[in-house]
Amino acid sequence: MSLDTALLLCDLQNDFLHPDGAYGRAGMGTPDLAALAPRLAPLVARVRAAGGWIVSTHFTLVPGKGGIPFISEHLLKNRPFLKRGDFTPGGWGHALVDALAPSDMAVDKIAFSAFYMSRLDWVLARAGVKHLLVAGIVTQGGVASTVRDAHVRDYHVTVLQDGCAAFDRATHDTAIAALRPVATISRVADFLA
Repeated sequence: MSLDTALLLCDLQNDFLHPDGAYGRAGMGTPDLAALAPRLAPLVARVRAAGGWIVSTHFTLVPGKGGIPFISEHLLKNRPFLKRGDFTPGGWGHALVDALAPSDMAVDKIAFSAFYMSRLDWVLARAGVKHLLVAGIVTQGGVASTVRDAHVRDYHVTVLQDGCAAFDRATHDTAIAALRPVATISRVADFLA
């Protein structure tokens, strides 16, 4: 693993993955989501030991007056259970899950792509990162949007297909297939071998 490589962990946060997080409380957990942190933990340790970067992105609901979060209309329609305190910057639910923490750099994001209105491109450039190994959720949303944005910014991108998940397997598989023109598709075990 070279020093110009970063493992980009997209939205692997307590509010998405932990049973006590926002999605867990709403019954939105799946076995595929639950398997991500244990599957990725050995890779995180390997990248860390090799001197590579661990970069985490954190979906964020920015609190407004009285702590009421700004939530996009489309998101609120699909996830009406989201409320005050969910995905709050600095809160437990906003944090990277313990099994993968800590990251070397954490970047808050407010939309699907981690590059949109964030400092991600700036910190990756400062760190000298040219190659991204991408893992996270959800495959067709935050992962796909971030991968496509990385591609147009001339990063070499490898998507870890078994390091990503969606809320159903068919959606995940379709999203992975659609990313083949812009990224190398690989598996976690390939990088551990």
